[in-house]
Amino acid sequence: MSLYVDIKKDFGSFKLNVKFETEGGVTSILGASGTGKSMTLKCIAGIEKPDSGIIVLNGRTLFDSSKKINLPPQKRHVGYMFQNYALFPNMTVRQNIMCGMHNQGKEVDKESKLLAIAKKLKIDHLLKHRPHQISGGQAQRVALARILVNDPEIILLDEPFSALDEHLRNRLQIEMKENLNEFNKEALLVTHNRDEAYVLSNETVILSEGDSLMQGKTKEIFIKPIYLETAIITGCKNFAPCIKVDDHTIDIPDWGVKFHIDEVVNEDINYVGLRAHEFEVNEKENKNNIKVLEVIEQPFEIQVRFKYENQIDDSEELLWTLKKDSKPFVSPKHLGIKSNHILLLKK
Repeated sequence: MSLYVDIKKDFGSFKLNVKFETEGGVTSILGASGTGKSMTLKCIAGIEKPDSGIIVLNGRTLFDSSKKINLPPQKRHVGYMFQNYALFPNMTVRQNIMCGMHNQGKEVDKESKLLAIAKKLKIDHLLKHRPHQISGGQAQRVALARILVNDPEIILLDEPFSALDEHLRNRLQIEMKENLNEFNKEALLVTHNRDEAYVLSNETVILSEGDSLMQGKTKEIFIKPIYLETAIITGCKNFAPCIKVDDHTIDIPDWGVKFHIDEVVNEDINYVGLRAHEFEVNEKENKNNIKVLEVIEQPFEIQVRFKYENQIDDSEELLWTLKKDSKPFVSPKHLGIKSNHILLLKK
């Protein structure tokens, strides 16, 4: 299973320039709102037409501007799950699922297929219900069933959890992963939520302002984001411009500190990033005096806003997060951070 995408589309004030390739499993397209994630899915599905480029699914060309190929959506064998699931309100669950069988021939036992998939997705008892009579999680499963009955080669998921509350969202992420594995379906997930990308996908494509910035193994991208934009998208809260002093030292003028780095600092490094949970009170490496500005107690963690002792007055404060325990929190006078937890970034 593979999908190759290399497309461009000019909207005037916004330009989409996306290139990536998948090799099975779940691939997420992660980026902030307005970066072209949903538009990319619509181009793959045939809902939107790129200005130029090529889209190939499992060796079959869906779009090629140079050869004037542009297959209609119904011939692409792509399953598209819309953000709000797009169930027909005047139809029952059964009728909604049946709408997905438009590519199935007369030889297919549609009723048996519907019942088998509905049972696997645990919605067989809801077939006579209408969308307003079922929960958000059940509606998602109905939308997935409508896609699966048509035997798509790939499933496109457009922010499938955005309309759900946090508790339900976390549960359905795991459920969606299990369903995709059980049905052995490749999927492309659009999300602005880094937790969804981390939980669901083995590969991630980072989109920034319409461009595909980087692609790689999801966990590796979180560990080593390379770019400032990627670090921010993956949840880094503390970043500032930096200057290379030597092969193992960087200077961060805004923070008034220098950090020792075990790895060799490349010449193109111009930003540093520190994840909020990586600071340690008893860490001797890259230890610096701090001034605590605010302590915010949350249900399961403590957030500490601070500045380094010699930090520039009008520069952004830093954030440190730590788990709560039974001991009262005491503001420290210094914090350290391990060299291998310092993100060397380029903008």
